[in-house]
Amino acid sequence: MEEGVKDAALIAAAQRVEHYEMAGYGCVRTYATLLGDTKAARLLQQTLEEEKEADQVLGGIAEQINVAIPQGGNQNAKVTANTSGRKPKRAA
Repeated sequence: MEEGVKDAALIAAAQRVEHYEMAGYGCVRTYATLLGDTKAARLLQQTLEEEKEADQVLGGIAEQINVAIPQGGNQNAKVTANTSGRKPKRAA
């Protein structure tokens, strides 16, 4: 398997995990809210936001990789994660 394709597959798998985690934390946060446990709900919301940020970083990396592959991008090019906390810029 080409290196770029392998990278894209790994990122897709990581995003699936993030989505699974977001669904779980969102459900449990809602249950905590319904049960009146505001402390737990607040912590779960914070964790949910962290998972969303991780998904956005992975999405930005995936966009870079998926654009580079069809254009014959360098398979050995390094892609760096957006660790600044800002959302990755998306094409219109």
